[in-house]
Amino acid sequence: MTSAEPLAVSEEALLRCADEPIAIPGAIQPHGVLLAVTEPDLAVVVASGNAARLFGRPVAGASLDELLGADDTARLRAALAGDLAEANPLRVLDGVDLVLHRADGLLVTEWEPVAGAGDAGAEWHRRLPTVLQRLSATTTLDELTDVLARDVRALTGFDRVMVYRFDADWNGEVIAEARRDDLEPFLGLWYPASDIPAQARALYATNWMRLIPDAGYQRVPLDPPTVGGRPLDLSGAMLRSVSPVHLEYLANMGVVSSMSVSLIDDGRLWGLIACHHYAGPHRPSYADRVAAEFLGRTASLLLPTKVAAGEQSGVVEVAHRQAQLAAVVGRTPRELAAALSDGDVTALDLVPAAGAAVRIDGQLRLLGTTPPAERVEPLVRELLAAGVSVTDAVSRVLPHAADLADTASGVLAVEVPGGRDDYLAWFRPETIREVTWGGNPYTSKTAQTDAGPRLSPRRSFDAWSETVRETAQPWRPHEVAAARTLAADLTDAALSRAAEDNRLVTALQRTLLLDELPKVAGFDLAARYLPSAQDVVGGDWYDLVPLPGGRISIVLGDVAGHGLAAAAITAQLRHALRAHLLRASGPGVALDGLNQVIAALLPGEMATAVVVELDPATGEVVVANAGHLPVLHATAGGADYLTAARGPALGLLDAAGYRETRLRLAADDRLLLFSDGLVERGREGMAAGLEHLRSAAAAAPADPQELLDAVLTALDPPATDDVTLLGIART
Repeated sequence: MTSAEPLAVSEEALLRCADEPIAIPGAIQPHGVLLAVTEPDLAVVVASGNAARLFGRPVAGASLDELLGADDTARLRAALAGDLAEANPLRVLDGVDLVLHRADGLLVTEWEPVAGAGDAGAEWHRRLPTVLQRLSATTTLDELTDVLARDVRALTGFDRVMVYRFDADWNGEVIAEARRDDLEPFLGLWYPASDIPAQARALYATNWMRLIPDAGYQRVPLDPPTVGGRPLDLSGAMLRSVSPVHLEYLANMGVVSSMSVSLIDDGRLWGLIACHHYAGPHRPSYADRVAAEFLGRTASLLLPTKVAAGEQSGVVEVAHRQAQLAAVVGRTPRELAAALSDGDVTALDLVPAAGAAVRIDGQLRLLGTTPPAERVEPLVRELLAAGVSVTDAVSRVLPHAADLADTASGVLAVEVPGGRDDYLAWFRPETIREVTWGGNPYTSKTAQTDAGPRLSPRRSFDAWSETVRETAQPWRPHEVAAARTLAADLTDAALSRAAEDNRLVTALQRTLLLDELPKVAGFDLAARYLPSAQDVVGGDWYDLVPLPGGRISIVLGDVAGHGLAAAAITAQLRHALRAHLLRASGPGVALDGLNQVIAALLPGEMATAVVVELDPATGEVVVANAGHLPVLHATAGGADYLTAARGPALGLLDAAGYRETRLRLAADDRLLLFSDGLVERGREGMAAGLEHLRSAAAAAPADPQELLDAVLTALDPPATDDVTLLGIART
């Protein structure tokens, strides 16, 4: 929020400003002549209205061969065979600089008389190496821009030369200035983005130099105004006529002549060298302008180094903290949230910020001064959803968050991949600051013209100050990079932890599965365990427990969940059930005891288990079931599920009271115990899988190994979950 709000400007005027054809104005400035010719005959097809005055004759239909002498024509044709930029300018007609480029399939020739141009002289150009050395010897951005402003003014003779830097919103700040002593200083003033519209900035990014020797000039139209039905592209022409709005802007500033040289960093317009003259029209020579452009290009190459030098201390500090946090993450991959929030160096220490949020494994921790906990989550989620992970003005993106300015005007947020919507975020409060503008930027008005309304620039450029609120100190690129690197480190640590967990789980689960089933008199046994193809270890286990008196208990269980935690619970339940089976009067009582263990020692955990107790001497079987899928009993006449005495899953009720069911196996009778991975059928439902299993088992051979083979072949279970089967047959 600022102390003033911009005046309303009609939408039509804004659109006209954005659509103004500044690259194809159909006219040039009058200090030179433009001819567009075809090649190779060099016939004139477009000419500026002042061409006849320069050549002393009409030029329509003529060729450059006719307009130039033999020597000039020979040098011109030789230049056309090579690089035009290296040939420019050609001195012709005993005192005219000829500059060449190609556009729209034509050779565009610009003719600028040498007479009347200012000239720094050969002595200055001999000192150019010294000037370049002075530029490169600077150590900071302030030094570079100060030297640049002074040397460009010495070269070109303008009354004022400024170095103008754009911010992220294309507002410009004067960061260096060399001026005539009697002029009011502009150093430190800001100018709004509307002073240089987007399409003008696009031209500055491709055309390094622009000159207006006399801002009060009368434009010279091109004849004909179009070629092939469209205006000639003058974006690369040094004589191009400029926008009337810009000329009005210069007039309001009292500027009679201006020149600009672009400053470009990594292909992006970074700023401008802006030159103003007040005493009257002023036109530096072509050679001096080329030298000024060369200084601008040299400074552009030096910009990254000088900007980085000014931030070096901060870069080093952030890099040091980044290394410390990377080491902490590497040492404690299983306690990442605690490592980033409770250690000697925390996430808040990584970059300069007032507060930070660490959301790891679904748990949110806040450090320092942050918005309320209930506001942090939606704030970060909305910014990330809007594609804005870095902002120094949250209220511009999310107006409803303006009330958080005192804690979160600036937010830097990075996602931590892993499927749990984790993230890291840093917060900066608003930095209330005074900004001094070159004139009130909110006083631009709409002017009515024959073609419709257009923007009219402000008339006063006196220093005008305002208080800027709801903006924070901007996030620097190295700070953003450090935050993203930390998020990547967390992702790598989580992946490493997951891989290690899988190794531990696999090793642990092997201890829960018997390498070989023991021989049991009167029975044949078979077991199969198929791990998940998704490399996720489940909670299946099976066991065989010899009991006093020669009986034996066969167990199949399944703990809810996957991974290391489920495997650890499985191990505890397996050993606890063994102990209860050894001393209990039957499998139902043993399951009651195991249920009590879960209630007392493992609250919140849940498992299913089925126990089949065999008596080899009699063939009697006692079955107790705690929420597990029913045992399948196959006989010579078919197959049925043992659904009687099936109680609740372990851990659901404090006292379940598991009942038992008894049967005696006859010759060729079989029992099949299985986990849910065998019969789950997605949309078809488990009921369909159970019915399919019943049919397969009824038709399968009596041998338990062959029974398991037949069942697995018939059901072909998906590899998305563990599958465990136990087959029991009376012999």
